[in-house]
Amino acid sequence: MSAHPAPGAARRVSNFELLFDLVFVFAFTQVTAIMVHGHEVDAGAALPVLEAVTVLGVLWGVWTSYGWFANQAGFDRPLLRLGLALAMVFIFVAALAVPNAFHAVGADARSAIVFVVCIAASRVLHAFLMFRAADGDPGQRRQILITDFSSLPVTIAALLVGALLGGVVQVWIWFGAILLDAAIVAVTSIGGSWRIHSPSHWAERFNLVVMLALGESVVSIGVGVASRPLVWQVVVGAVLSIMGAITLWWLYFHRISGGAEHALAARAGTARVDAATVGYTYLHFPVVTGIILTATGIDITMQAVASPAPLGWFGAATLSGGIALYQAATAFFWWRLTGGWLVPRLVVAAALLPGIVLWAALPAMASIAIAVVLGIGLNLVESRMLPKTAAEPPTTVEPAPLPAP
Repeated sequence: MSAHPAPGAARRVSNFELLFDLVFVFAFTQVTAIMVHGHEVDAGAALPVLEAVTVLGVLWGVWTSYGWFANQAGFDRPLLRLGLALAMVFIFVAALAVPNAFHAVGADARSAIVFVVCIAASRVLHAFLMFRAADGDPGQRRQILITDFSSLPVTIAALLVGALLGGVVQVWIWFGAILLDAAIVAVTSIGGSWRIHSPSHWAERFNLVVMLALGESVVSIGVGVASRPLVWQVVVGAVLSIMGAITLWWLYFHRISGGAEHALAARAGTARVDAATVGYTYLHFPVVTGIILTATGIDITMQAVASPAPLGWFGAATLSGGIALYQAATAFFWWRLTGGWLVPRLVVAAALLPGIVLWAALPAMASIAIAVVLGIGLNLVESRMLPKTAAEPPTTVEPAPLPAP
């Protein structure tokens, strides 16, 4: 019996996949903690941001790999479900190692090595599970072997070398490993035999990871004020921050997620795979990164919300830069799936980058207020641009993918 669902059958995300994603909620909080802790140690340091984005990139590679696996497998085989459970253990331990994954030259490298070993184990396990799930599809099995044998040895070796060296060199080696891994996967997949069995399942998987990242931004609001008296400035700042999280949700889920799923379901075969790969696997990384950066900015801003002092460049850069990255990434995602441009988002993103200088000089409360006003204004503008069907998932039967060669 084949492990993958029947072609063309609409699927939604299973409860077990939701359980799997919970380990990434913890991982996202650990990534945010890298930046917040780095800011507390050295308010002018930019390296923690690169460290956090690098770790997030490694984790994203694991999450998207299992997203592909989940779209192939119906989890009706105990072996596949057991494999996903084992992957959860590896990823959770890797997340535990994140705060100390970067270390000085000559310092204790155990956390870095544990992180690399767990990531390597989860990726190798994924390759095995994908191969088993693709039984009856020799084209996809061949694709799995080509891609994984090309990317995994090089990527894992680079991560291990960086973990042993430590220092700034480690950060750049790991960052390069992410780029190399993504490039190898992309090159070996050109004209390949990957499958998207269910567009509805695929889109929902990525919708949920965006929701998880938004949940991290909500958690950051509470973390930023957890130990502070609830004076009126803190209450107002918390309300504004929640409104900001809602506007980010609205811009993705109410404006573009349904329309993108429509566009993905309307494609078939390699056209569907290409759209899913670029639009979701690659372009959703800056979407999620933008949210995590924004969550860090919210955390730092909420710590200073009761003070009239300037927010400072780090809080301004993470808050404004995170929102700008989110707006630009969602605009490119929409373009890749539908061919249309969300020009207001690109304008806001371009304006926010030089706006970091302004936000750094403003009090934290003013920075949050500006962010919320921009979000609400952008939603109002787009309400006149995008059709209401953009928020609706497709209701037609999904077209079947191309047959395996």
